[in-house]
Amino acid sequence: MKWVGALLILAASTWLGTAASRLLHERPRQLRQLKAALRVLEAEVMYGHTPLADAAGRLARQTAAPFSELFERFAAALNAGETSAAMAWEKSLRAVWEKTALTQGEFEVMQQFGATLGQYDRLTQQKQIALALAHLEREEAEAVDHEARYAKMAKSLGVLAGLLLVILLM
Repeated sequence: MKWVGALLILAASTWLGTAASRLLHERPRQLRQLKAALRVLEAEVMYGHTPLADAAGRLARQTAAPFSELFERFAAALNAGETSAAMAWEKSLRAVWEKTALTQGEFEVMQQFGATLGQYDRLTQQKQIALALAHLEREEAEAVDHEARYAKMAKSLGVLAGLLLVILLM
């Protein structure tokens, strides 16, 4: 019976370490997805002269989850016409953010970007997108560095913490 409990403790702690490692791995990938989506949005608005709601709807179909849901909610809020683009972005961002592996720093970048949506001409909007992309580039470099440093350590710590707990309880 002790061995079954020990195996369960070891499995649970290993799973926790793997989950932490997965989050570290997922963050750079999601940042790349978000940057690609912003580049597509820029192209749609700047060169395609596509209205923001239509561009967001297209992005929802082109991007993977969780950002597809972000742009889907944003497009629906814009099409409903209930709020401004900035308010629709904020509401959509808050609804989807918990499903991402991104941090508070990225949330603030995207929140600042959303505050400028629909308020300026195309050229200024392009500059705002470029600014958001520059911030996300910096965050991605940091995320890649964190992944390289801490992903393997998180897995190892999960296993070792489980072993320590099993040893202490036996």
